[in-house]
Amino acid sequence: MLRKIRLTLAILFFLLITGLFLDFTGTLHAWFGWMAKMQFLPAILAGNLAVILFLVVLTLLFGRIYCSVICPLGVFQDVISWIRNRQKKKRYRFSYSAERRWLRYTVLVIFMISLIAGIGSVVALLAPYSAYGRIVSNLFAPFYQWGNNALAYLAERADSYAFYETEVWIKSLPTFLIALLTGIVLIVLAWRNGRTYCNTICPVGTVLSFLSRFSLFRPVIDTEKCKDCGLCARQCKASCIDLQHHRIDYSRCVVCMDCIDTCKHHALHYRRRKKESPASISAQTTQSSDGASASQEVTDRSRRSFLTTTAVLATAATLKAQEMKVDGGLATIIDKKIPHRQTPLVPPGSLGIRHFAQHCTACQLCVSVCPNGVLRPSTGLLTLMQPEMSYERGYCRPECNKCSEVCPAGAIRPITVADKSAIQIGHAVWIKKNCIPLTDGVECGNCARHCPTEAIHMVPSDGSNPDSLKIPVIDTERCIGCGACENLCPSRPFSAIYVEGHERHRMI
Repeated sequence: MLRKIRLTLAILFFLLITGLFLDFTGTLHAWFGWMAKMQFLPAILAGNLAVILFLVVLTLLFGRIYCSVICPLGVFQDVISWIRNRQKKKRYRFSYSAERRWLRYTVLVIFMISLIAGIGSVVALLAPYSAYGRIVSNLFAPFYQWGNNALAYLAERADSYAFYETEVWIKSLPTFLIALLTGIVLIVLAWRNGRTYCNTICPVGTVLSFLSRFSLFRPVIDTEKCKDCGLCARQCKASCIDLQHHRIDYSRCVVCMDCIDTCKHHALHYRRRKKESPASISAQTTQSSDGASASQEVTDRSRRSFLTTTAVLATAATLKAQEMKVDGGLATIIDKKIPHRQTPLVPPGSLGIRHFAQHCTACQLCVSVCPNGVLRPSTGLLTLMQPEMSYERGYCRPECNKCSEVCPAGAIRPITVADKSAIQIGHAVWIKKNCIPLTDGVECGNCARHCPTEAIHMVPSDGSNPDSLKIPVIDTERCIGCGACENLCPSRPFSAIYVEGHERHRMI
């Protein structure tokens, strides 16, 4: 019964959190957005004390239930292991391996230093929730969107508007490649060794493992009933059951209840922890030391491969951002190029670049729900995979605040539509040599007509001749940096007006 309850909750969390990344309409967030905010690292970065306290108490009471129920990446690895078992028709295949504590805490120290120093690329690579979000956003979402577009095509033929088409495009090639390699490594590790990532690399798992050593309730082996058949150890995805000494490593146990369900002799029970005698504690310490020398070499190779891949990606993924296309209508139009900004643009509600970089986990949730194609992952080394704004495909509409509604880490604070219209994230800059009235000798004024704050006015290009072609003048005090002027400027390949970001946002 305990295993069925755990499986039901795990499947529910897994499907709904996956849906949050797939649902480009943002509908699911109104009902289930709280699931993203229950993730451990986002809760810490957002300063959500209620969630942090809940997860700590949950672990101290019942063990690492977070890893087997709430964390989507943990459940994803369980799904891979389940598929492997179904394919091989060999259900019991895992074996005990000693804890690599030095490796776990080394990764945790690197993670903590990167978090404090604001090296978001390293934090994003190691954080489990963010890693899963990137896998879904970059690898699964295109298939979901293609399926939606197929339904939209059929619905349109039936005079129905229940579905609408959405554009499928690679928002960042480096992020796509990192998501692909991360997915491959995780699948290989889960296919061969179950939860190797959780108990070796994952910094959240390491923190919770320390707490789970003191959990009140835990699986316990009844030595009088145990027949040493080995079914429980071969079923344990965490490889934490040492059947030779009738011992369970509770720091790695994720309380999946598989061992209890597997035991045919009722020798395993989930019960309250009992105090251990000094003699038994000493014996367990000696057994743990002896087991460390007998760990599997294949697991070590997989772990070293994952760390090597992560380090290479973190230092080498500085590729040029993908150039986006615009709708050319019936005429062929040169592709619009991304302007060089001295200061990157970050979303309204993020307060500024520093706050955004320190809190963002690069989970891509805001990128997934952005309806205007404005948000895409950064290619900068220190902010790799963290979202930044660019206006080749659309502009940041003042009536849209979806990114601030879905951010679970507090990188983008919740704001109202009224607040957004008064937040200045940057200011427009006019490029004289690209402006169509001066280059082609025709009237334009597209930027002024579409500016939502009326910060752009058209004035005669020749002050002595009121009838001369008009050019834009920008009131930087009224400009909020929404990018409508840059996006709608007909000049190609570079717009005649672009938005320069501000390091700190301000209300106007």
